[in-house]
Amino acid sequence: MRLLKNSIPAQLLDQFRQSLNSQPNLDVAAVADLKELFDNLKTWQQPPSTNQGNGLRIPFIQPDPPVVADLVTLGDYWLASAIEKKLIQPLEQNLPKNWQQLPPRWQELVRRNEKGELDASGKVWGAPYSWGSTVIVYRRDKLKSLGLSPTDWSDLWNPQLRDRISLLDNWREVIGLTLKYLGHSYNTPQLDQVSGLKDALLKLNQQVKFYSSDAYLQSLIMGDTWLAVGWSTDVLQLIKSEPHIAAVVPKSGTALWADLWVRSVSAKVKSDSGLASQWIDFCWQPKPAMVISRYSHATSPVLLDMKPDDILQEIRENNLLMPDAQILQKSEFLYPLPKATTTQYINLWKEIRQKL
Repeated sequence: MRLLKNSIPAQLLDQFRQSLNSQPNLDVAAVADLKELFDNLKTWQQPPSTNQGNGLRIPFIQPDPPVVADLVTLGDYWLASAIEKKLIQPLEQNLPKNWQQLPPRWQELVRRNEKGELDASGKVWGAPYSWGSTVIVYRRDKLKSLGLSPTDWSDLWNPQLRDRISLLDNWREVIGLTLKYLGHSYNTPQLDQVSGLKDALLKLNQQVKFYSSDAYLQSLIMGDTWLAVGWSTDVLQLIKSEPHIAAVVPKSGTALWADLWVRSVSAKVKSDSGLASQWIDFCWQPKPAMVISRYSHATSPVLLDMKPDDILQEIRENNLLMPDAQILQKSEFLYPLPKATTTQYINLWKEIRQKL
């Protein structure tokens, strides 16, 4: 199994081993980022090299073929590409029994056709085990002096914050939050039909000190920026050690992401339920779901259908882990866009960024 670093607490793996009747050899490796995991899937798809076509491997000259993991963490952002490039196989043959524990939106997220597009009648290509959101994070001390307490995307356009904001260097996120600010969907197909979009992006661009997807929190800590847009996993880790920093999920809704278990196309298909399916089922049980949500800075989707009293208070009262139900209802996954629509987004993004 290859998983995203810090996405599964170590004690959960120990609990899973103890729950099994047998003691199989669990080979678990943590990888630093999702791009590397996606690259693993591409590597495993490639056939092993042979010597002059005779199928013989020469020791010390040709490397051993790579070990293919039964399960791999994949971000939902990469799912469409993984399906289209035939890097993964559907889970239909071994769909875990606790599948119905997932809320409908998380089931819909992973039902795709062979092109990776959303399809209500498509196959199930992944098993969501955690999710998070895009949030506003800010310096409580700096904004207090201005009488500001951010609650929604509209606060990013406040002239008092000019040159004090950092945004993610991500066209889907920035154009998406601007669409949300204007009352539209993150997944709007025709940008040229959205009145005021370009003007709003240009005004937002004037507010921005810099764009970054990996250094936005450092600038906030140093006080170079007073407000940033970032991902909840990063922010949850920060606010534990920085009491002067706070965060909020925008009340008009935000972008959601999910981490999934997927199976490489090169992984062996088993006739029985298999260890992989047992692990996915284990992650979807209430107690393991609680452990994931408590220690990984992300939330298990299973918690969304649990009774509030059955959820630990520290999770239930954390608005980044468990946003208000109305806010969550207004929030959206970033679904694959048609190629023509993608071109519209990228061209607009390039035009706006040139104005910085």
